Amino acid sequence: MNPVDRILLVEDDPRLAEMLTEYLGQSGFRVLHAPTGRIAMDHIAASEIDAVILDLMLPDMDGLDVCRQLRATSDVPVLMLTARGDAIDRIVGLEIGADDYLPKPFEPRELLARLRAILRRRVDVRHLDTPPGAGQRGQPGQDEFLRFGRLEVDPAAHAARLDGVPCELTAYQFDLLLVLAKHAGRVLSRDALMDLLKGEPLEAFDRSIDVHMSRIRAAVEDDPKKPRRIITVRGAGYLFAKVQD
Repeated sequence: MNPVDRILLVEDDPRLAEMLTEYLGQSGFRVLHAPTGRIAMDHIAASEIDAVILDLMLPDMDGLDVCRQLRATSDVPVLMLTARGDAIDRIVGLEIGADDYLPKPFEPRELLARLRAILRRRVDVRHLDTPPGAGQRGQPGQDEFLRFGRLEVDPAAHAARLDGVPCELTAYQFDLLLVLAKHAGRVLSRDALMDLLKGEPLEAFDRSIDVHMSRIRAAVEDDPKKPRRIITVRGAGYLFAKVQD
């Protein structure tokens, strides 16, 4: 993690925003604060941001709308904050591109851990060991190019392409795909995926991995309802097929 990572905190509660700004500042981050969605979008357009902490309940617009607009132009990691009790809000947030979520009230230390985790993923996932025979090598070293039939996974460009057409994936979803591709032919449990992504341990019954996986399938499968590239192994996890059309 870079000690001067720039974090955009989108939070309308002034006391909470002040506390988090001070806490994250003491932890080595530079924090920009936006009390509304529109101010947040202005910051994103004008500044280089490394991660966004986004409250879903804002005075001028829904935080989900902010996330949608952000994902239209950027793959910057997003950590959602939500006081809503309905799990559907968290699921929708993950589906439209958030990388993780944290329900209110929360411990600042947990927010810091989750923030560090989403910042590490983009760096650490590129240093995974590649099992023998996983795809074809197009570039040497950590940025090796992987090809599985019509699907290409390009770590250097942080992009995947099917039949040469870019797949619409968030940064976190690409990292998940890359982990699976680098371990093609092996079944990976949810806990193993989180460990390989250098994330925090999954809470009991946390299904966020499943939500992200459904979005990845929608991008890389010919028929997401009958997947042939990313296979669910019931009770065990996910398998990325070595041989693909």
